[in-house]
Amino acid sequence: MTVPTNATSLTVGSDGVVSVLQSGNNTPTQIGQIELAYFVNPQGLAPVGDNLYRESNASGGVNTAIPGTDSTGTLIQGALESSNVNVVEELVNMIETQRAYEMNSKAISTTDEMLSYVNQQL
Repeated sequence: MTVPTNATSLTVGSDGVVSVLQSGNNTPTQIGQIELAYFVNPQGLAPVGDNLYRESNASGGVNTAIPGTDSTGTLIQGALESSNVNVVEELVNMIETQRAYEMNSKAISTTDEMLSYVNQQL
């Protein structure tokens, strides 16, 4: 798909249709269609780094579909994926885990000292 040099705006529809407005023309012109790729077994994709994956024997062949058909998702122009992590909650969990580790480490150290004392005195 090639965006014309005189394009003033570009829009992507939820069905993957890419349209541009060109200077001097008020009617959008369709320049392409975005398709979504999916696999029978997405867990079988082979990681290649930088959050990229490639097809493997375990994943099966690639299937493509127009967004919104064949049980695929739709597209949303200009949307950012939000994080699925609550930073404050995870920080509290990390602090709790660190304190539990310190407490267990201290208990093991104390037990070791007690056993060492008993071993030397008896």
